[in-house]
This record gives sequence, C-alpha cells and structure tokens, in this order.
Amino acid sequence: MRIAFLAAAAMLAVPLAVAAPPVLAQQASSSLHTVLADSRRDADKARDRFRHPGETLALFQLQPGMTVVDYVPDNGWYTRIIAPYLGPNGRYVGMGPDVSGAPEGQRNYWGGQADKLRANAPKWNLGSAAPVSGFNTDAVPEELAGKVDRVLIFRELHNMLRNGWMHRDMLAIRKLLKPGGMVGIEQHRAEADAPYAQTDGSKGYLREKDVIALFDLYGFDLVGQSEVNANPKDTKDWPQGVWMLPPGLRGATDETRPKMIAIGESDRMTMLFRKRD
Repeated sequence: MRIAFLAAAAMLAVPLAVAAPPVLAQQASSSLHTVLADSRRDADKARDRFRHPGETLALFQLQPGMTVVDYVPDNGWYTRIIAPYLGPNGRYVGMGPDVSGAPEGQRNYWGGQADKLRANAPKWNLGSAAPVSGFNTDAVPEELAGKVDRVLIFRELHNMLRNGWMHRDMLAIRKLLKPGGMVGIEQHRAEADAPYAQTDGSKGYLREKDVIALFDLYGFDLVGQSEVNANPKDTKDWPQGVWMLPPGLRGATDETRPKMIAIGESDRMTMLFRKRD
C-alpha cells in the first residue's frame, strides 16, 4: 500500500520538498548557469543534451556552500560542474564502494577514490571550487557523519546491486546525511513489467518501482521526480545491456553504429529522496 502511494506521488513533476526562498533560488540558478556555460566544460558539453545537468541538479536542490557526496565520480563529468558550483564554502566528496577484497580489476576501477580525486582535481581546472576529497566505504570518514547535505548517485545503482555493495553503501549514506538530508539519483530505467533477468543490474537497467521500494526500505521518502532524462527511443532490450548505447557503443559495427547514435543515451529515471528519521 505504501509503495502504491509513493508510486502515485512519483508522478509529480515538481519536487514535494520545500523550495528555496525565491531570491536564493534565483541566485543559485544564475550561478549554476555560469558554471555550465564556462569554457572549461567545452569538451563535456556535447553530453548536456542527454544528461540535462542544469535541470537535474535543480531537482536535487543543490545550493552553493553545501557538502555533497558524489557516488563514484568516474571520469569527473559531474565533478567539473558540482565542485565549482558549490564554491569555496562548500565541500565535494567522492565516494566509492569497499573493493578491498575484490579482484584486481574492480580494485583498480572503483577503488582509491581519495587518490584518484587528489590526482585528477588539479588537471580539471576547477577554479574557485569546493575542496575536493574522496573515500571508499571500507574507510568512511567519521568527521562526515551527519554533516552531508546531499548524496548523488548517477547511473551506479545497478553496480551497487549486481556487485553486492548495496547494503553497506546505503547504510553508509544514511550515516553521512544530516537529518532531512537528501539523495538524488539518476538511473537507467527498465520497463515496469521487465523480468528479473533484465533488472538484476547485469543489463544496467532497474525498475522504477523497485528503486522506490529500495529507498523506502532504507528509510528514505520519495519527495521529487522528473522526466527530464527520459528517452522513449531506448527500447531497453539490448543483448549486451545499456552499454550498447552511447557513449559506450559496445559491440557496435559500421552498420549498427549510426542507429545507436541516433537513439542517444539511455532512458533514465531522475528522483529525489529525503532521509527519514
């Protein structure tokens, strides 16, 4: 019954959370626009039409000066937006899973978040940005407990599920967030009636109702949702999963590549959850 109620609430395009005061919201919007338009992002801007960073971060209600944890920043595409937007009074922290006992390939790819961010941040020309740091969940910084305003998870929930990281990482996220702190997620979206073989994380797609139920289980209420990252061209039935679409184009041939590029990046859910006491 609760999930049915939340699913109905999820249809609202406007976040249910309390909005920022008009002047503050206007200033934040102007500041974010400036960051997005900066020439430092010239190499990144080609993906803006698929990722809609301005609208996405507005749904997540980010504000300069916040402490934000970004789950698996990867190549820093969102880091190069969020850290400058938060400004010198904010704090940007990359978070990764505990891969201390994982095979070498996983350790190299997902491990060492602190070292990777320390090495890469100077190369990214972030300007007057928030201090940048990182950690993996085998060493969650105690000084961050209860101090984080937002945790952001961009297209990583399927990896948390298929690799067995979900429980530990969700508990860490709850510990980090302030009372009433929020989690913004963007995730490849499966069809509502998709079978488990397509929604176990191995294809990259998850069902929306499963994500809502998962967050409910870990003590988070759905407070906002947007279709800004939807893509109806994505049929979601790719033999090698979402990675066959751009930018990965896994298995693409000269014949199939133009079709996949025309489809664009995946259909995605975009949702905001608030930590429940």
